[in-house]
Amino acid sequence: MAETSTVARPYAKAAFEFARDQKAFDAWSELLLKLGQVVAERDAQKLIASPKLAGDRKVEMVIELADVKVDEAGRRFLDTLADKGRLTALGAIAEQFERLRADYEKRVDVTVLSAYELDDKQQQKLAGALKKRLNREISITTQVDPKLIGGVILRAGDTVIDGSVRGRLNRLSEALTA
Repeated sequence: MAETSTVARPYAKAAFEFARDQKAFDAWSELLLKLGQVVAERDAQKLIASPKLAGDRKVEMVIELADVKVDEAGRRFLDTLADKGRLTALGAIAEQFERLRADYEKRVDVTVLSAYELDDKQQQKLAGALKKRLNREISITTQVDPKLIGGVILRAGDTVIDGSVRGRLNRLSEALTA
């Protein structure tokens, strides 16, 4: 069977293009996120995998469990997923939808892992530098890890910048033992 991200790609793209054309990014983001969370649960996966249930009944149950309002276009989207046996890919579809949306809106979510808590001024300075370098709007989430000793590790999508003291010491150790 194909990898979930491969299966999800065309559906995420279709949902993104529809949401873009309808100017409904927020509604579709919320819908896909909630539905993705529901189908990730083990009990929901058992129901979706059941051959005894018809596709439309599976869709109704997923909508009910997610407690979301679904318009006609959303319902057709979910019916298509059910017909193709792809309801379990909703989590991956939601992730890829958000990536496409962030790219379209020229924004990026950055996770900053630092040895110490960063104050607002430091976060703003870092966001400004990243905005200039990446040419995108920056949304920063910070986490503290005292094991870093000092410095920061930045994660933006697939990009990781390790400016931590621990990272430098590891690189120095590798260079000395090579």
